[in-house]
Amino acid sequence: MEAPLYNLAQIIGHAAKKYPHKTAFKCWEATVTFSELEEKTNQLAACLIGQGVRKGDRVGILMHRCLDTAIAIYGILKAGAVYVPIDPFLPNARMAFVVKDCGIKHVVTTEQHTKKIKTLVTQHLDLETVIGSGAVEGLKTLTWDAVFSTTPYVATPVAIVADDLAYILYTSGSTGTPKGIMHTHASGLAFAALVAKGYQLQPEDIIANSAPIHFDVSLLGYCAAPLAAATTIIIPDAHLKFPLSLSELVAKEQVSIWYSVPLLLIELLHKGGIQYKDFSSLRWVLFAGEVFATKQLRALMQVWPQAVFSNIYGPTELNQCTYYNLTTPPETDAPIPIGTTWGNTEFKILDANDKAVAKGEEGLLVVRSATLMKGYWNNKALTEAALYKETIVPGYEQVYYRTGDVVRLNAANELLFLGRQDRQIKLRGFRIEIDAIETVLLAHDAVLEAAVVLIETDTDVSRLEAAVILDTDCNVKVLDAHCRAHLPSYAVPNSITIQSSFPRTSSGKIDRKQIETLL
Repeated sequence: MEAPLYNLAQIIGHAAKKYPHKTAFKCWEATVTFSELEEKTNQLAACLIGQGVRKGDRVGILMHRCLDTAIAIYGILKAGAVYVPIDPFLPNARMAFVVKDCGIKHVVTTEQHTKKIKTLVTQHLDLETVIGSGAVEGLKTLTWDAVFSTTPYVATPVAIVADDLAYILYTSGSTGTPKGIMHTHASGLAFAALVAKGYQLQPEDIIANSAPIHFDVSLLGYCAAPLAAATTIIIPDAHLKFPLSLSELVAKEQVSIWYSVPLLLIELLHKGGIQYKDFSSLRWVLFAGEVFATKQLRALMQVWPQAVFSNIYGPTELNQCTYYNLTTPPETDAPIPIGTTWGNTEFKILDANDKAVAKGEEGLLVVRSATLMKGYWNNKALTEAALYKETIVPGYEQVYYRTGDVVRLNAANELLFLGRQDRQIKLRGFRIEIDAIETVLLAHDAVLEAAVVLIETDTDVSRLEAAVILDTDCNVKVLDAHCRAHLPSYAVPNSITIQSSFPRTSSGKIDRKQIETLL
């Protein structure tokens, strides 16, 4: 009987035994098989250990999407260390914050980021070693060629327990100080296993990974896919900027499973020429991160009728936790449910006093799951504030994560997302759901995307402002009339601005904090 896996570091070796010559990852025309990946990650692990990395140390990964990201992730894990993605698009000060906050002494990178590494060195950090960059004064630097000439680590492997930390993902920090979300081998592996089972991943599958490694969406491609011995196509940044190029890549690679934020799918629909390409291999289209406007989802499902679509929900703190599958296009413009929790997961809907609401009433969603984070790095107070605990008996508690999302159950016992708790506001004495205003704007035929923000001024005169991206010609008067027909007068935006594009976080989500500065 085959021994079960209990940590993420075992995934590549497990796949290499069964499918040594199968392509594990591909980026551009470069590929790596599972057996090659097993050797290269062992070499990186040996190199890291030789540089003084010990179990539990945090090792930074500063990379754009490339084949080396997979080697970096699993090499660090095999060394018993914790991988910490550093978003290359972050301002220098924010990069330095992550390095300092996490106590990172070793960074794995590529030569294109040598200048960024040199800048980090000037920030009086405790960096010691960088792997993959050019020479950096004050640091020991090792090339990838040096790593791949290292004898693979063959002594007693590092003992990794399921509860050991595996990775720390920092939030973008667009609304404050970034938080380092800690996940263990157990929570990461639980997510990978639930995804592999829920979407019936097979070795024959080709999975498109469009997400950077600091975004939890990437875990499907980097962890769930190799767990099933499937092939992951790492989509380079260049393709993501041009929908036509992206659609050609997806069709050429015969991708069978897609997972991204809705934005990429909307761009493929409207600018990718997907109606004229062969996507018959596509069997699952998964989306998460933001609300997918129902009218856009319907249009895409009509172009890809052979695929099953799945709305996946969950904060990074939970590695995702619910799903809602669609086999036919929605008939109305009603928002798509976030659905049902998957295995080894339960939830409660609580009122303001942490009491369970009656079925059908709205409240705050709290979730308990095998995929739950360990907590926030170096921030015990924030961790405690984020958790809801039920004491069963003294010394034993059931721990739930407070998602900050307002939900309710519908008649089919499916969860409906109603908006963010922090986007429920009181204006002129009225309670307003900002997300509901965006839903109304998105229902208009001409609106492709919408963002509504509350602008607060020194004069205590707050106002609601909306920004929209249009799909067809329209004017502000028509959109204002549409809002007045579907919203109470106190919830109608003070003004609506037509934009050609929205500022985005590096994961593709709308950056509403930046939009506030534009309006």
